Amino acid sequence: MLVLARKVDESIVIGDNIVVKVVAVENGVVKLGIDAPKDVAILRDELAREVALSNKAALHKSDEDELKSLGKLLGK
Repeated sequence: MLVLARKVDESIVIGDNIVVKVVAVENGVVKLGIDAPKDVAILRDELAREVALSNKAALHKSDEDELKSLGKLLGK
């Protein structure tokens, strides 16, 4: 992991087209502005983890539902 120190109004550039700028620091909270192409998904880490868990749960449930349907088709 690369760790950088930035002050308010300073930025970092990721690749050729993503800019992350420190907009404000208030009460120990850093506010960032992110300028990236529309096709780049930007999610908070905790939200990305929640989505991944939800997708995993949906996949597992889907497998169970398919097995039940298959069992009914086979008469079991």
